[in-house]
Amino acid sequence: MKADLRVVNTSLITEAIRDMCIEINHDLSPDMKKALLDATARETSPIGCRILGQLQDNLRIAHDEMIPICQDTGMAVVFLDIGQDVHLIGKDLTEAVNDGVRAAYTEGFLRKSVVSDPIERQNTTDNTPAVIHTSIVPGNRVSIRVAPKGFGSENMSRVFMRKPAEGLDGVRNSILTAVRDAGPNACPPMVIGVGIGGTFEKAALMAKEALTREVGCHSEKKWVADLEVEMLDTINELGIGPGGLGGAVTALAVNIETYATHIAGLPVAVNICCHVNRHARREI
Repeated sequence: MKADLRVVNTSLITEAIRDMCIEINHDLSPDMKKALLDATARETSPIGCRILGQLQDNLRIAHDEMIPICQDTGMAVVFLDIGQDVHLIGKDLTEAVNDGVRAAYTEGFLRKSVVSDPIERQNTTDNTPAVIHTSIVPGNRVSIRVAPKGFGSENMSRVFMRKPAEGLDGVRNSILTAVRDAGPNACPPMVIGVGIGGTFEKAALMAKEALTREVGCHSEKKWVADLEVEMLDTINELGIGPGGLGGAVTALAVNIETYATHIAGLPVAVNICCHVNRHARREI
């Protein structure tokens, strides 16, 4: 065995996911708290200010009384970056992840919103199974990101298969179309995750993963960072506002991820999240 090979029991993953699911359903992550405070200072509409104030009150009550920030405690989405020098022991990894979700949603008294079949729609009673995305990366650590996703905003998300000739204008149009169509249904102010490139499914995955990036942190690619700033300004000029009742703050952030794509394609995915945008990260 290599000297730097590290043994990790999947029970540690179970424990971390349990704690993360409970934590982020009761407390906003620091970046989202700051984003909402900044939004309150920027909002000019009286009704928009009132809505943002109510959201702040809701956050305080949820924290003080240990109740969920939102009644929709989401379907658990879990990103696992597993170091190639990690040897996992214990339960099967998928089972370990679902054990963590199950424990969180039962012990934490969180709403169980998952049905076992999309047509028959029988509730699984414990919010499993989770949606799990696993990547093998360099190193000997396990990085876990958990993002329970409510479906008011999830239902407003879109994938566009643009022609390459449409370029940035096609990307801009895709983002604005998704946001306009979402309107008040995505519980604004929103966070907009965007995936550009790859294939149909890769673009959608990037858009979801973009939502786990800290609000206020921009892409390292200059053109992408510039587009993030531009689209946030443009979206906030739409006037949808907090709660969809009008105002200057329709979105808190636009996070964009990109990937190589085919010469004949320009996939653009827009994954919209509500103002709570639950996400947490831990490393084992």
